[in-house]
Amino acid sequence: MKTILNAVLTAAMLSQFVSVSGCHNLAPLMRTDRATIGYTTAIHDDLISLPPPKEKIVVAVYKFRDQTGQYKTSEQATTFSTAVTQGATSMLNKVLEDSGWFVPIEREGLANLLNERKIIRSTRLQYQAEGGQTLPPLPPLLYAGVLLEGGIIGYDTNLVTGGLGVRYFGVGGSGKLRRDKITIYLRLAAVKDGRILKSVSTTKSILSREVDLGVYRFVRVKRLLEVETGLSTNEPPSMCVLEAIEKAVYDLIVEGILDGVWELANPEDINSPAIQDYLKGKQKTGEMVAFDKEGNLAEIEDVKKPEDIEKSEPERVEDVEKSRHLGKLESDDAEKAGATQETALWPAIIERLLYLGVWL
Repeated sequence: MKTILNAVLTAAMLSQFVSVSGCHNLAPLMRTDRATIGYTTAIHDDLISLPPPKEKIVVAVYKFRDQTGQYKTSEQATTFSTAVTQGATSMLNKVLEDSGWFVPIEREGLANLLNERKIIRSTRLQYQAEGGQTLPPLPPLLYAGVLLEGGIIGYDTNLVTGGLGVRYFGVGGSGKLRRDKITIYLRLAAVKDGRILKSVSTTKSILSREVDLGVYRFVRVKRLLEVETGLSTNEPPSMCVLEAIEKAVYDLIVEGILDGVWELANPEDINSPAIQDYLKGKQKTGEMVAFDKEGNLAEIEDVKKPEDIEKSEPERVEDVEKSRHLGKLESDDAEKAGATQETALWPAIIERLLYLGVWL
């Protein structure tokens, strides 16, 4: 009974100490940063470094929707918060303006715009009736020659999950990681005939990491020490959506230049570093990823293009015989490789765990 009373008194004293003097000491830790101009992605510099167009394109975006239909997951209760941002239309209009290639016009709030123009007309008519003066009519609304459609079509969670933990005599820590992926499709349609001029798609990974450290051990008899600390970092999904949109607009501009949808102010700018970097990156997408029957990564090889096949030399007779001999040897070793396949998986697992530990 005496021990319980001492614990209650100690807790009361600590609460009074925190309420009187602790708030002043903890105040510096609760300071927040000032608002900044905005988030700059890794693609933004490439987007604004594109060569200028011959003439800016007037473009309209009615709605760039979230087509995933996914909500945030919660272990405690059901939540109605969406997994991705619902402001992708505003992001797309800002990216189009920053690119220097487009003149975006207001279409998401078209009803509000038309209502405001009606108010202006009625006010001018009233002013004209009272003063007898005539005012010039409102200029017509600017119309677009092309439309941008599409949206966020995929939000895949837990594509890669992993963790690593070590504990020795009550002292240790653990780390976890997770990777999600968001996919965006963007298409350009001509208003005159409704033809889709170009369609592009981009993806962006969303990384999350958590590290925990803790101590749980007896330092003396009947004296237990327990310490826990941790840190988690998560990429904001809205910023990942913005980067994917910027990449989509960047690809759309370059693809439109290559296909003749629009023209450069200086035709020699086709050799600019921004366009050449895109072409080099596009060549890397010709890689084919091969998997075995169990779904494990087997190899990565380059896909031969038709022009490469035409340029290749015909096979000689000795090369054909050599390939047959190698094929026979591979077929003979198939059973031996299958028998040791399960044993060969352990080095790959250990290697991944070591890589995870270094990354954490």
